[in-house]
Amino acid sequence: MERPFARATVSEKAEKSLKSGQVRVYSEEVLAVAGDYRQGDIVDVYSKKGKYLGSGFLNDASKLRIRLLSRNPNDRFDDAFWRRRLQYAVDYRKSVMGGDFSACRLIFGDADGFPGLTVDRFRDVLVAEVLSLGCERIKETIFNGLREILAGMGETISVIYERSDGAIRELEGMPAVSRAFLDLRKDPSAPYEVTVVENGLSFRVNYGEGQKTGFFLDQKYNRQAVARIAGGRRVLDCCTHTGAFALNAAKGGAESVVAVDISESAIELARENAKLNGLTDKVSFVCCDVFDYLAELEKNKRRDYDLIILDPPAFTKSRATVSAAYRGYREINARAMRLLPRGGYLATCSCSHFMSASLFRNMLHDAASDACVSLRQIEERSQAPDHPILWNVPETEYLKFCLFQVV
Repeated sequence: MERPFARATVSEKAEKSLKSGQVRVYSEEVLAVAGDYRQGDIVDVYSKKGKYLGSGFLNDASKLRIRLLSRNPNDRFDDAFWRRRLQYAVDYRKSVMGGDFSACRLIFGDADGFPGLTVDRFRDVLVAEVLSLGCERIKETIFNGLREILAGMGETISVIYERSDGAIRELEGMPAVSRAFLDLRKDPSAPYEVTVVENGLSFRVNYGEGQKTGFFLDQKYNRQAVARIAGGRRVLDCCTHTGAFALNAAKGGAESVVAVDISESAIELARENAKLNGLTDKVSFVCCDVFDYLAELEKNKRRDYDLIILDPPAFTKSRATVSAAYRGYREINARAMRLLPRGGYLATCSCSHFMSASLFRNMLHDAASDACVSLRQIEERSQAPDHPILWNVPETEYLKFCLFQVV
């Protein structure tokens, strides 16, 4: 049967990669495209010898020129296909998140078969980031499908907000977008905010103006791990954003918590979250550069804390800057280790895919050597299960979290 899609022929390198389970074909790996197509269309992918390898979105403007969707030649990519894929993703979250289903990531890009798409749920609000032209073309089907599937579970969605304002949109040949796709609130002029509950704590989420989709859901259970050892401790939370680690530590019984972030708007929202949870007596906030703050503590030989949390933004978003990022991670971790007393605790993270788990461990070895300390590992963790990792797609694994005692 003649297929309705243009035909892309890829290199032997791409063929090997796709056969190993990868879903990305880079621009230089596409040898030819035969047939009519528009940017963002689905194309069939073939080897140089004419073997069918799968079908995926094509965008000539993107470095990731083809994003594979399926290896099944019988898939039709109609509304029913997308609906089945959405249902599978939502059912998975319902299973693995349990009581946290009301605040979780519903769609995680390639891990759910929607390349370049993120959808987070905050109670009756869905916040989406669309970073591939293919998903841009079908986003109305996706958004309406998610709303209908959740309605079928008794879950009402009042707002669908698109935060597609990342720089990568330009690289994909698309303009930045930040607007409501659906807004059924009683007062549409009100700020785009919602309150969610995580680990028994309430957080205000500013999904209209906050970072990314407004709240970092991937650290949910890592924050629980910190709370378990925070009892009676003096805690420093570096790069606190809206205070999630800090407040989890305070709820866990910390004696005191100092939360530091360079963003004034983030600190203001963190203060509001502390007030919302009745923790203003335990948590204080400092707006400054974390590197400067740690350097000042070290300069003055201060040992004010026995639990330090490092949750910095990604220091690298490409392979080209990994070396510089390594140095940055090494410096901030070594400073924290030097500031802790023997027997103190360090929770440290990296959210960059390019800082691999092995590289992150090597960096921590180097930082411990710089600080002349030894590390006793308590836990090594990753992202929450609503951000699933596909072993055949290494890009889906990005968050590293380690909890140590300094000995």
